[in-house]
Amino acid sequence: MNTGLIVIDFINDIAHSDGKIATAAPFINKNKTIQHANKLINIAREKQFLLLFIKVGFSTDYRECPENSPVFGKVKDSQALKLGTWGTAFHEELAVLPHDIVITKHRVSAFYGTSLDVFLRTNQINTILLSGVATNMTITSTAREAHDRDYNVLIIEEACAAATEEIHRNSLELLSRVANVIPLSQLETEMLY
Repeated sequence: MNTGLIVIDFINDIAHSDGKIATAAPFINKNKTIQHANKLINIAREKQFLLLFIKVGFSTDYRECPENSPVFGKVKDSQALKLGTWGTAFHEELAVLPHDIVITKHRVSAFYGTSLDVFLRTNQINTILLSGVATNMTITSTAREAHDRDYNVLIIEEACAAATEEIHRNSLELLSRVANVIPLSQLETEMLY
């Protein structure tokens, strides 16, 4: 089994308490989501998984931002997610290193309009682990698309976050139809990789 870890949108505007659209920041802080993501990242490095960090962002004039999108319309109104700013830098606590692969996306799914699938297929990845924020947005969209592209999808529940525990749990329950939702401890003890 060739495994890749995809870590999505732990950027300041989304995951930091001072972020412009950081509705999930209280959940992330309370549940130590970034610390759990870092444990997962350390496992990936130790096991030499393909490790990919994904961030959402737009040019300063928002030329890639869809006009008719309710979610991205709010981003433009708040002047969030501008590439090259503090807002699109990875959260300072995230264990991302300068040599790590970073892919920028302009939509909710990590696959849409990006080189993600090329990296996965070139490296013969058939199983992906997902971590990120928000569970009900990018994790849901990416997991469903990965499923439809015939990847085996594992969502590490403590390494994902949403605005509330209820949204997070409901999303994971729905995702269990297209992915294996597992706790980090199960990944660590059963060595599913």
